[in-house]
Amino acid sequence: MLQQTLVVPALPTIERDLHTTNTWGTWVFTGFLLTSAIASPLLGKLGDMHGKKRLLMIAMAIFIVGTVAAALSTSIAMLIVARALQGAAGAIFPLAFGIIRDEFPPEKVGSGLGTLSATFGVGGGVGLVLSGVILQHLHWSWLFWVGAFPIAIALVLVWRIIPESPIRRPARLDWQGAVLLSLGLSTFLVALSEGESWGWLSAPTLGVFATSIVAFIVWVLVELRISEPLIDIALMRNRSVLWTNVAALIAGFAMFGTFLLVPTFVQMGAGLPASMAALVDYGFQASVIEAGLFLLPASLMIIVVGPFVGRIEPHIGARLIVMIGMIVLGLGGLLLALAHTESWQIVAAMTLVGTGVGLVYAMLAKLIIDAVEPGVTGVAMGMNTVMRTVGGVIGAQVGAAVISIYAIPGTNGLIPAERGFTTVFLIAGATAIVGAFCCLLIPRARPHHTVYTDVAGD
Repeated sequence: MLQQTLVVPALPTIERDLHTTNTWGTWVFTGFLLTSAIASPLLGKLGDMHGKKRLLMIAMAIFIVGTVAAALSTSIAMLIVARALQGAAGAIFPLAFGIIRDEFPPEKVGSGLGTLSATFGVGGGVGLVLSGVILQHLHWSWLFWVGAFPIAIALVLVWRIIPESPIRRPARLDWQGAVLLSLGLSTFLVALSEGESWGWLSAPTLGVFATSIVAFIVWVLVELRISEPLIDIALMRNRSVLWTNVAALIAGFAMFGTFLLVPTFVQMGAGLPASMAALVDYGFQASVIEAGLFLLPASLMIIVVGPFVGRIEPHIGARLIVMIGMIVLGLGGLLLALAHTESWQIVAAMTLVGTGVGLVYAMLAKLIIDAVEPGVTGVAMGMNTVMRTVGGVIGAQVGAAVISIYAIPGTNGLIPAERGFTTVFLIAGATAIVGAFCCLLIPRARPHHTVYTDVAGD
């Protein structure tokens, strides 16, 4: 999580240093999420087949290689590939959950999972602030060196301390599904990235979009036919699973549609030549440290809200909490669109965004658990995590594509205009509000079980 968020405040610096656009700079973040969405279910299934400790160590080793490659990158293409390699190790999360479930006594599984989950918020929050501290004194490559050393130490400790899981489950890997989903998502995002420069109605753009649509259609057909799909599309026939996954997709879209652009927005004007800086009439010319601090309220609220809603959920229900969370998340995006001239307005909006995300993410798992039989909980949770991640990938890339459409005159299209940011914030906010109405389509819960028996996919 530290490595996932560490780059967010640094994206404007990386873009300037590698002479690239905001559109391709966003791939430094979305490349990580994209490969994580595809690789997590594959490596998780390999862990069930060959041992979770073994696959956890392999995932950590992949992560080290990707992190070192990112630190050594000298071009945006090399950095994107390195970040994609880092993201391929995203199975660290479900494998770690699975090890706790296998090794802990039943009465301690809940507290173990809760403690591990808390590190997500802590790692994400620390990454946002640490990024600014590093960039204030060192080259941006140190963002990745800082991640390589701890993971190497952790790899040794996993090898020495964690026992190998005794549980094995034969399975078949869905390579066809993985390749088709990767092709569909990648071509869709490339079309979004290049649509402005190619022309939105040009043959290359329409051709790449068409390739994406065909890949998605073939992927769905393949997933419906094989016995052990990467994502069990058949589960979508369950209305609760379908609309909970729609909510996850929308929440990821709305969160990253705002979250990823705020650092760029508040830093606008900083580090530019005086002639260009004079053309920028918005933003705060914030330093990288200040940009991280603008995002910190969102991370803090995610940490605080999660445990709280777990206590009130038995009284008001997970569906209502997710609906409220969507509305709060939407209000955060709309506030960013309508009021962003004072620093307190940004802080207030990000507090709303963090609160909304905390409410939604904390209860998506409960909705899934209540909707499916215990035997398919892990599969259903993994699907929900993939949908949430895909929503984040699309949200980030749509934001970058919209920003690229609007540019300040006289900057050769290099500096986005304020209208681009407000449009993205408005889209993200409105989408979250629509997500609240989608929650009404989730049937009221009829729990199959009341404890978290399997959260390996979350």
